[in-house]
Amino acid sequence: MLEPLYTADEMRAAEAGHDVDAMMERAGRAVAEAVLERYPSARRIACVCGGGANGGDGRIAARVLREAGRDAREELVEDADVVVDALFGTGFHGEPRPEAAALVERMNGSGVPVAAVDVPSGVDASTGEVAGAAVRAELTVTMHAPKVGLVVAPGRFHAGEVVAAEIGIEHGETRHRLVTEEILAHVPRRREGDNKYTAGAVLVVGGAPGLTGAVCLAAEAAFRADAGYVAVAVPEASLPVLELRLLEAVKRPLGEIDEVLPRMRALALGPGLGRGEEERALVRRLLEETSLPAVVDADALYELEPFERDAPTVLTPHEGELARLLGEESKWVAAHRLEALRRGVERFGCVVLLKGADTLVGAPGSGVLVRSANAPGLATAGTGDVLTGIVAAFLAKGMDARLAAAAAATAQARAALLAPQQAGLVASDVIAHLPAALA
Repeated sequence: MLEPLYTADEMRAAEAGHDVDAMMERAGRAVAEAVLERYPSARRIACVCGGGANGGDGRIAARVLREAGRDAREELVEDADVVVDALFGTGFHGEPRPEAAALVERMNGSGVPVAAVDVPSGVDASTGEVAGAAVRAELTVTMHAPKVGLVVAPGRFHAGEVVAAEIGIEHGETRHRLVTEEILAHVPRRREGDNKYTAGAVLVVGGAPGLTGAVCLAAEAAFRADAGYVAVAVPEASLPVLELRLLEAVKRPLGEIDEVLPRMRALALGPGLGRGEEERALVRRLLEETSLPAVVDADALYELEPFERDAPTVLTPHEGELARLLGEESKWVAAHRLEALRRGVERFGCVVLLKGADTLVGAPGSGVLVRSANAPGLATAGTGDVLTGIVAAFLAKGMDARLAAAAAATAQARAALLAPQQAGLVASDVIAHLPAALA
């Protein structure tokens, strides 16, 4: 359920002691074969080769392509059908020098598909950061296994389709891991003998007037993620709306929250809660005075300060929310997602799930779990509330907080992709397909 993601240093360690020439021959041949398979009608192929091992892979690919009857040049010719980018390798970081940046821009402006060798030139293989010009590949043939920079933004948006090529080395331990759908098999299901409380009891706290949709989405998502009991605590003025909108959930005013807590197994704090002083005080009290596992999202993240608690806790910010928590700008978080996540985990001492196309899950003392899903339909209002409800349901079932967060992101993405309509997908469509996603 967790596959290796390599940094540049980890790849160097994995390659140590192996025959370099044999590895390069396999790598170059794999690139050539991938180009021939993906672009069978391409006759003229431009292989742009740098001076390092990556360039050597490109030169071997050019030789194999010529042996296959293609006109493969080791330069950027104007009338190529495909460009092979073998300029920089996994060891690159920082910003390309002006002459290299100009060559990268020429590849991007060639008007034909670009196939990158190992990692698109200009992308940091270890972080996904892009400091300057970077190749935008349609296909990346990466050696041995995916690199971190191919699945973490912004690098992932430069990689295109990623194909891993076997070059004859063994898999080793890596700090960061890629989450697969197999993680969903580890989510506890209701069992014979369970009652509604032992199956997972969730309390969702939020729902200020005008923001009741958020708490409804979170509550419904928790139910569809297999929680057995869901209660919502909202301002008294919101109760009439929830009585009409939520059928299965128990509704209570915020003033009675302490009466509900003893039966709960997890908290979902923040959906539509509001950002006033009283609301912020309530969030802090619930975090510091209860021992329930908790997921903290949306308004509960507003001006959140570090807190003391021993219970499992998951923060689920998007880039803007994490930027505010760190005193940075959103664009900085977008450009340095791994570093921003590390700082968030360090500041709050708990699990942090950074939302995005590449959902990142960090925890104290652990590497990052990456859930990379092509589910653009999730870019719509309310899906963050849905994710909150799913995380809360999994926490209520007793899952480890780090795995619960990663599994929730996986379940949500799978549910979104199961929906028959992708255009116009809304958050409630995702909820409707959660049972099938967990089946």
